[in-house]
Amino acid sequence: MASRQSLACCTMALLFAAAAVSAQLSTDFYDETCPDALDIIESAVRAAVSKESRMGASLLRLHFHDCFVNGCDGSVLLDDAPGFTGEKTAQPNKNSLRGFEVVDDIKAQLEDACKQTVSCADILAVAARDSVVALGGPTWDVELGRRDGTTASLDDANNDLPAPTLDLGDLIKAFSKKGLSATDMIALSGGHTIGQARCVNFRGRLYNETTSLDASLASSLKPRCPSATGSGDDNTSPLDPSTSYVFDNFYYKNLLRNKGLLHSDQQLFNGGSADAQTKAYASDMAGFFDDFRDAMVKMGGIGVVTGSGGQVRVNCRKAN
Repeated sequence: MASRQSLACCTMALLFAAAAVSAQLSTDFYDETCPDALDIIESAVRAAVSKESRMGASLLRLHFHDCFVNGCDGSVLLDDAPGFTGEKTAQPNKNSLRGFEVVDDIKAQLEDACKQTVSCADILAVAARDSVVALGGPTWDVELGRRDGTTASLDDANNDLPAPTLDLGDLIKAFSKKGLSATDMIALSGGHTIGQARCVNFRGRLYNETTSLDASLASSLKPRCPSATGSGDDNTSPLDPSTSYVFDNFYYKNLLRNKGLLHSDQQLFNGGSADAQTKAYASDMAGFFDDFRDAMVKMGGIGVVTGSGGQVRVNCRKAN
């Protein structure tokens, strides 16, 4: 009982903190100080996604991996330096996170337009939204005013980012620790309607979960993901094989047919408490879009620093 009460208190504290932070952020934060900021970011994101469709998912993932490790403070962008190890080499990120050069390009343009004004954390939040829109998904008003952190944590990145091997209960717990509900978790998982996963992250499901994995999908995956550990680890396959580069609700439709690529994906339709919401999203894309945009705004408020805290980095890869 004590542990349940402790978890409930912790969750309530996170929710109150998120509400307080949300009040400090605003959608018009740069209207006076950098009026072209949103246009600059949108243009750069559209160009990057037009050049490589996969980049949309990569930029969305950067924002998620930033927010889940000590809040949305741009820490995921920091390079290692003497005496400092960042988050890029954490197990969930190594040989996996992409899009850093796109962020560098956006930051350079913003520095030319309005020096040391737009934070790297805000760039990630806006680029995530613009990436979703560029691939046909919903739009939302991004709350702005985040400040950049000056440090990062390899250990927290290894511990706080939900692993692709998690069962439903552990997924719910991982999101709850960040002040996000089970509904938020199921909606945010829909981000897997775009993007790729590495063989090393779905090999276990491919060869050990045959009863819950569509046989035809399994057959198509095996040539690029051999059973031997270390063989083809970095080979990628689409998280949504139906419409890999369109932001839609096919991710959920795939789950109803046992076509979830990751173990954690299929947990959303596996006879558990997430089944009803997953079925609803599979038949109601507008409902999914509504919940996804709400969850993205909520996630974008996790642990942010505002006001005079933190800094606005000149170079997103290192503290000033």
